Amino acid sequence: MSALGEAVVDLDAIASNVRTIASIAGTELMAVVKADGFGHGAVPVARAALLAGAGWLGVTSASEALALRSAGITAPTLSWLHRPDDDFDQLIAAGVDVGVSTTTHLQAVVDAAHRLGVPATVQLKADTGLSRNGAAGDDWPELVGWARKYEVEGGIRVRGVWSHLADADAPGSPGLASQVAVFEEALRVARSAGLDPDLVHLANSAAALAAPRTRFDLCRIGLALYGVDPFGGTGPGDVGLRAAMTLRTTVVNVKRVPAGTGVSYGPGYVTGAPTTLALLPLGYADGLTRAAEGRAEVWLGGRRRPIVGRIAMDQCVVDVGDLPVAIGDRVVVFGPDRGDHAQPTVAEWARWAGTNPHEILTGVGARVARDHLHERAETS
Repeated sequence: MSALGEAVVDLDAIASNVRTIASIAGTELMAVVKADGFGHGAVPVARAALLAGAGWLGVTSASEALALRSAGITAPTLSWLHRPDDDFDQLIAAGVDVGVSTTTHLQAVVDAAHRLGVPATVQLKADTGLSRNGAAGDDWPELVGWARKYEVEGGIRVRGVWSHLADADAPGSPGLASQVAVFEEALRVARSAGLDPDLVHLANSAAALAAPRTRFDLCRIGLALYGVDPFGGTGPGDVGLRAAMTLRTTVVNVKRVPAGTGVSYGPGYVTGAPTTLALLPLGYADGLTRAAEGRAEVWLGGRRRPIVGRIAMDQCVVDVGDLPVAIGDRVVVFGPDRGDHAQPTVAEWARWAGTNPHEILTGVGARVARDHLHERAETS
């Protein structure tokens, strides 16, 4: 391990998760690789997911989409969050589908298509209750009306109509049925305007696993792609997802201290008895959020041991008691649950920090090396 810490990413786990979710959903899948593949590495994750059968890739930004194209990945890709003054020329030239939620964005895409002399492929997003992006109310009929006009004129092709669910991770939520109904009405309005989308999609990871009515033509899988239960243990049970990332490091200093020793800033922790402290070269700049202080544990010396004191930017301290720990010993911050509840998981770190696993995974910093296991040379 040359870096102070490394995130080991098992690409076979990514592939296994694609196959598992596809067998449950029974639809085509879009592998969501935004935020550098949830911190796992967008390009290797995309390749692994495509080789396992995913038909689409999903990203948030133009830069993410173009990075995939620069890596030689030509698979169908949707990019869905843009400023009106983004460089749509590059997206259109690269064959990337553009998510469109407002007439302002639609006009910008059409203008870019006219400059290039080729139609842009767009996917129109309806707001069905999340109140983020997407067109709602009277804005939706206006958006689809203009889209149909530009499609007839040859400026665009409307490939898809889609939306995003607000509470699919709460099984049985009445809001889920309401959102599906709103989406179905939005789809009816679009078709009444003359649009005939090839692709209709609503389901995210949780819906792909547990809400058949949401699946339509395609399911977008984010968190589940990386092997994390989107229900946080409250959903339909273990479906066989495999966590793809293990965050690990090594001990860089060890010291025996007496009772009453302050640890880290403050000090935020004082030893209650003689003990051994192990220093880890990872801190909140590397993804070990301070919000988990007082609760977080790591796997060291064959057992769980607590992080004590304040987590600093670059380092943290573990109280190992009387364990025979030495400099260079391996430490697992989080990794797959192997059924024995031994090493901590990303879901536990999220619970300790009062957040979701998405934030923990994407928070693993850039100076943590990524080691991709089972990477294949093929591109798609």
